[in-house]
Amino acid sequence: MTAYYNEFDPYAAQWLRNLIAAGHLPAGVVDERSIAEVCADDLAGFDQCHLFAGVGGWPLALRLAGWPDDRPVWTGSCPCQPLSSAGQRKGHADERHLWPTFYNLISQRRPSEVFGEQVASKDGREWLAGVRADLENVGYAVGAADLCAAGIGAPHIRQRLYWVADAKSRQGERGQPRVLPDAWTPFDTWDTPRGAVRVVPRSKAVAHGLSNSVGFVRAFGNAIVPQLGAQFVSAYMEAA
Repeated sequence: MTAYYNEFDPYAAQWLRNLIAAGHLPAGVVDERSIAEVCADDLAGFDQCHLFAGVGGWPLALRLAGWPDDRPVWTGSCPCQPLSSAGQRKGHADERHLWPTFYNLISQRRPSEVFGEQVASKDGREWLAGVRADLENVGYAVGAADLCAAGIGAPHIRQRLYWVADAKSRQGERGQPRVLPDAWTPFDTWDTPRGAVRVVPRSKAVAHGLSNSVGFVRAFGNAIVPQLGAQFVSAYMEAA
């Protein structure tokens, strides 16, 4: 079955379609509705579901780690703006606090494994504690790590909390972690107005209504570093 991608930003959604068409991401459908409009039945039958998909950082990270395209998994990095020290820090009062919506879908469909990521601020750590409690209440084991992109040789810090929820205790043969190559060479770099450097797949989107610079900066700001996500996934595959 194909993968499901949910991304409400038109520019990022078109970028996703371009990456899928180029073979960089698993084949799938891109749903541009808000996640608040998605119901559990919409996600039935998909091997992979990527919520808050952005420009495909999580499915790319899975591929880099050697996770098969047909192995079931969910991913979702909830918006960080309510928790970022650079924002208004409204926390749960922010309309972009969408963990309850994501959790509702998880609790109804019960995917075997879920990966996520959040900003590594004080508020982000408190948010993660709530996520852990919610998921453990419905039978998941949850693990997390506080990681920075510079730790794997990226030219920027981007400190983030990576987490995984596992609904089952698997037995038998363990997944083997993949030794990652120099993962920066197939990607382009882009200098944002604030001086940060993002690393992204070379297939870019062409979307009406937004200039390239605005679209790029918005997409990069919401993206995970797939090479770092791949290290987290690989470590999980080794331990699971």
